[in-house]
Amino acid sequence: MILFHGSNVEVKVPQIIKSKRLLDFGTGFYLTSDFEQAKKWAVRTTNRREAGVPIISVFEIDDSQLERLDTLIFEQAIRTVNNYLKGYFTEEIAIQLLLPQKLKDQYAFKTEKALAILGFKEVRFV
Repeated sequence: MILFHGSNVEVKVPQIIKSKRLLDFGTGFYLTSDFEQAKKWAVRTTNRREAGVPIISVFEIDDSQLERLDTLIFEQAIRTVNNYLKGYFTEEIAIQLLLPQKLKDQYAFKTEKALAILGFKEVRFV
């Protein structure tokens, strides 16, 4: 399987870096199978950081290796919905968080063991 990571910098060796931002699945290295989605992430990250250029780092992963990891699959943005239901977000904020990106999928690699199965292939400038 081919996965894409959109950023403002080239990423050949993925790392799990703690973020100050609230991410859907917490700290981790995020990828997607959708090139257009990664492109949007790259542009958004470049604009937010006001540095670098939009870059997509391409990784390959053997599906059989992925199957050996502990995985969770969510059909929707569970965290945002739960936070809304708990009263942490207003309805307006929850809608803003859920709708604009219209994500196809996200893969959050949260351990060094998981990162080790990612094989860097190439970088694409967008």
